[in-house]
Amino acid sequence: MIFMLCGTSDARELALQIQQQGTDVLTSVVTESAANSLTEAGLPVRTGRLTVEAMVELVREKGSRAIVDASHPFAEEAHANAMEAAKQVGIPYIRYERTGLAYDDHALLHVVSSYDEAALKAKELKGSVMLTTGSKTLQIFTKHLLGDPDIRLVARMLPRLDNLEKCGELGVEQRNIIAMQGPFSREMNEALYKHYATTVMVTKESGKTGAVDEKIQSALELGIHVVLISRPEAEFGTVFDHFEGVLDELKRVMVH
Repeated sequence: MIFMLCGTSDARELALQIQQQGTDVLTSVVTESAANSLTEAGLPVRTGRLTVEAMVELVREKGSRAIVDASHPFAEEAHANAMEAAKQVGIPYIRYERTGLAYDDHALLHVVSSYDEAALKAKELKGSVMLTTGSKTLQIFTKHLLGDPDIRLVARMLPRLDNLEKCGELGVEQRNIIAMQGPFSREMNEALYKHYATTVMVTKESGKTGAVDEKIQSALELGIHVVLISRPEAEFGTVFDHFEGVLDELKRVMVH
């Protein structure tokens, strides 16, 4: 049995391919909506965040032969916990991460390495700032940007009650909340940018499947500044950017 952290849209497809290879897989996600998507595909799933201790206990209980980490590139705590759990149990840790995007130099593209740096760059640029970085780090942006008369802060995030409550607590006005589930088409991105008269769009580099490239491309073509948070640097050990590598590695692990 394989224990697999799923946090991207292509993780489900990888899990299905592992299952089709004849290997039992238990998927793990944080949210109910992600769990529903995996359940509908016929995959066993557990929901909620896991500490290292809880992951070790679960992996031992299930007799897992390896941990496959296909969580989001920015899920740093999940990566660290999975690597540590694999180490403690003495099983392989295999990281799947889709290829990062290469961007040409563009006058309107500002690449930064942290959320704080992104907030400060947006503060410097001013105007109508659209956040597409989710709710987890919203407080970093509200701290720096709310209250500035030259900035309108618009937050785009998943339509979940806890997200809306967080917006209310942090002072983001209802008219500046976009509660929608992506991925979004190019046309939808452009319509939202125009509706909110966006001058700055803040996003994070997640890889092509998450449609971040379309979001960036359409913004740049509309003359909008893009603040792009680059991926955290992490030493994963065994890492693949294609399904075949993960599947081959698992075949090797399951034989031994």
